[in-house]
Amino acid sequence: MDIIKAIEHEQLKNKIPELKVGNTVRVHVRIKEGNKERIQVFEGTIIKVQGGGVNQSFTVRKISYGVGVEKTFLVHSPLVEKVELVRVGKARRARLFYLRDRIGKAAKTKEQVGARIENKEITIKEDLVEEPVVESAPEEQPAVETQEPVVEETVDTVKEEAVQTVKEEPVKKEEKAEESAKEETEKKAE
Repeated sequence: MDIIKAIEHEQLKNKIPELKVGNTVRVHVRIKEGNKERIQVFEGTIIKVQGGGVNQSFTVRKISYGVGVEKTFLVHSPLVEKVELVRVGKARRARLFYLRDRIGKAAKTKEQVGARIENKEITIKEDLVEEPVVESAPEEQPAVETQEPVVEETVDTVKEEAVQTVKEEPVKKEEKAEESAKEETEKKAE
């Protein structure tokens, strides 16, 4: 993997919210003031989603005291604590810049009829679950195979004698590991 892609992959969040243009969302942002830290909520309509990967961002617009305020947030930013879905809006465009010219109720998107408010999350990276490490005692003898060999009979047409051929199937590593684990538990029980 490329070095830049590897570094970007580390910066990605495991799960991100499903962001659609027109939805009304509540964005919880971590703000530092001096040495204190608090979470501020910014609620508005998503008017634009752009980019991809680490650089994916979305812009939220709200009207505050009669003045339109737009804020752009990075999806994978550690400062964005969470994004809650408040209302599912109906939008037929990718960018809702026309809302800037509207005033009052006209500045809102229509609500999608029958839509459920579900905070869906898209999984980007799988959480790596570490399996508990089992301390194994050093093996004194290699594991003995207890599999039965497969016997095939072939008949020689010239002499008409039955000849037996023995073929052994290769044993999988997983089966060997299971057998050795069983033997160790039996030894410990004794």
